[in-house]
Amino acid sequence: MQIIPISYPMDSDRLAQIVGKQVVAIGDFDGVHLGHQEVIGRAMLTAKTLGLNSAIMTFYPHPRAVMGQDKYVESLTPTKKKMEIFESMGINHAYIVTFDASLMRLSPEQFVDQVLDRLGVDSVICGFDFTFGFQGKGTPDSLCELSHGKFSVEVVRPFHMNGEKVSSTRIREALQQGEMDTVTRLLGRPYSISGKVVDGAKRGRTLGFPTANLQLEEPYVSPTNGVYAIRATVRGDVYQGVMNIGVKPTFETGELKPSFEAHLFEFSEQIYGETVMVELIAFLRPERKFTSLEDLVAQIKLDAAEAREKLTLET
Repeated sequence: MQIIPISYPMDSDRLAQIVGKQVVAIGDFDGVHLGHQEVIGRAMLTAKTLGLNSAIMTFYPHPRAVMGQDKYVESLTPTKKKMEIFESMGINHAYIVTFDASLMRLSPEQFVDQVLDRLGVDSVICGFDFTFGFQGKGTPDSLCELSHGKFSVEVVRPFHMNGEKVSSTRIREALQQGEMDTVTRLLGRPYSISGKVVDGAKRGRTLGFPTANLQLEEPYVSPTNGVYAIRATVRGDVYQGVMNIGVKPTFETGELKPSFEAHLFEFSEQIYGETVMVELIAFLRPERKFTSLEDLVAQIKLDAAEAREKLTLET
């Protein structure tokens, strides 16, 4: 997959990288959930039918973050993860459009004329709730009108799962409630985070449960604090384990920003400085303060046993 960064005004050298007509799925696609996959799948099918390349146009940073909605600074799928998913789906090109003040001020007409037309798109596929142009005034209906027959537009209807509309907002809510079954169902895969293993206080080692302390690579949406059953990929191999996300109240560190500490079963290698990908499979319990280290160790043993059981059932 070819990744092409784009900013406005469009750069002629960037445009020179683009060869021929293409079918473009357009949207932020935060999470790349089942609804997004439906839009992308339609683009790929149309491209195959027409014998054209398939492409995705997405935006960075998240438009809502630029417009002051702070919670959208964090993503379900930061750009790197998003690109990995797009490539695994078989997309030919991915356009990462810089969403800044210049782009934000474009009217819907200008966005079509000065961005989409210049890319030479043959067809545009978007979701029912896609908006574009200044103050989001452009809609799928207006996109059809503004195309003036230069490209076709297909609008994909809302995607429902068991009667529930699939959306990034609903997935964010489920993460805050520890509803990992819901998150997995709506994403079509477990929620995952990636980070580099860094030095920690090494308390887990003294308690008999050594942990890998992850420094997240990008600003992921953080799930609710607590203990999770996980699968972790280290050097291409997958291990089961438990992860604590939180501020470690038992040790009264005074931390406000959550840490991410994973204990992997049957694992004893040194992996400082290496990147680990963690899938959050099940929420076991909220984080809480223990009155003694003995009580904490006893609970960790229970957590590990429960995690093994849930992970066995999950596979």
